[in-house]
Amino acid sequence: MKPPVSLDLADETTARDVLALQRDAYAVEAALIGLDGIPALTETLDELRCAPEDWLGVADDDGLTGAVSWRELDDGTVDIHRLVVAPRAFRRGVASALLDELDCRFPGRPMVVSTGSANEPALTLYARRGFTILREREVVPGLVIAELGRGASRIGEAPNTTPRVG
Repeated sequence: MKPPVSLDLADETTARDVLALQRDAYAVEAALIGLDGIPALTETLDELRCAPEDWLGVADDDGLTGAVSWRELDDGTVDIHRLVVAPRAFRRGVASALLDELDCRFPGRPMVVSTGSANEPALTLYARRGFTILREREVVPGLVIAELGRGASRIGEAPNTTPRVG
């Protein structure tokens, strides 16, 4: 696996690779949570490219194996929007490499993320990285998501504590 690199979705080939990866990854999540109504499964190429998110990706010799997108909120929180891994690369450290790179780029910053509340592999990954469930909510009929945070007291809000040094 190569180290994570920035992805430019203005490049059509890159955007198409991300869209294909996203569809493969979210199809697995849809099966895990028992619902095929995940909005990312029907997102178009134009919608993906227009989303105001920054992207990192990881590749191997066969192509893109994982990607993460995020936005920085006004309060400094890093809001992870998507973390997708190709099914052929499951359990090879791809998601961890992407999250490690985010941690390097935003050391000590609060982070939030959402995933299907029945997506045990994702919940386990985030729990290992210090994320806790902040709340659960139904976003579309039949789709309950868990909103998780690390260093954040709720989605979109950094904690009211003084940051520690070291």
